[in-house]
Amino acid sequence: MEITKNKLAGMIDHTLLKPAATREDIIALCAQAREYNFAAVCINPFWVPLACEQLVGSGVAVCTVIGFPLGATSTAAKAAEAGRAVRDGAGEVDVVINIGALKERCEDIVLGDIRAVVEAARGQNPDAITKVIIETCYLNREEKILACRLAARAGAQFVKTSTGFGTGGATEEDVALLRATVGPDMGVKASGGIKTAGQVLAMLKAGASRIGASAGVDIMKEWKESACCFTK
Repeated sequence: MEITKNKLAGMIDHTLLKPAATREDIIALCAQAREYNFAAVCINPFWVPLACEQLVGSGVAVCTVIGFPLGATSTAAKAAEAGRAVRDGAGEVDVVINIGALKERCEDIVLGDIRAVVEAARGQNPDAITKVIIETCYLNREEKILACRLAARAGAQFVKTSTGFGTGGATEEDVALLRATVGPDMGVKASGGIKTAGQVLAMLKAGASRIGASAGVDIMKEWKESACCFTK
C-alpha cells in the first residue's frame, strides 16, 4: 500500500508537551497542524481550550494527556482530568497507565484506572477516544502483553508505547508486540524518539496506526524528498 502525503499526515499526532511551552508555541503548533492536516495536536490539558479555538473547522483533533507523565496519580484525579479535558473540547485523551500497580500484577486496580478514564471521557463526548500509554521502557514482555489486554478490556481504543519522558521510546519490536496482542481492530500509537521519516515508516510497517512526534513538520519535509520510499 502506497502511503500518500495526506495519509501520512493523517497518522501523526503533532506533539508539544514541554513544560515551558507558551501560548505562542501552542498557536504555532496548531498553525502547523492546519497546514499539514495532521491527525491531531497533542498538548498538556491547560492548553486544550486555546488549541480548540485555533483548530475549529480544521478537521484536526485536539488530544491531551492524563496522569502525565508518571501515571501515579489517583484514579479519581485521572477521571476528573479526563472529563474536564473533553468538556473543554479535547476529542482524544492519552492516559498513562499505573505502572507500579501493573508490575505488582494488581490487575483490578489497573483495569479500574483505565476504565474510569474511558467512562469519564465518554461521559462528556460519546465519541471521545482514549489511548493508554503503557510506557514500554519500564515493562518486560509479559507486562506489556498484560497492559494491552487490560486496556482492551477497559474499552480503550488505542495502546501507546511511551510518554517520551521515560528511559526509552518506541521500538519496532514493541510496536509489533502491541499489534500482535491487540489484533487488527485496536489502534497502536508509536511515540517517543520518533524524529525521521524512516523511523515513521518502520513503525508503520511494524503495526502502528498512529505516530506521536514533535518533529511532525520535519518528518513531512523529509517525506517530500524521499516519497518513493514510502510504501507499506
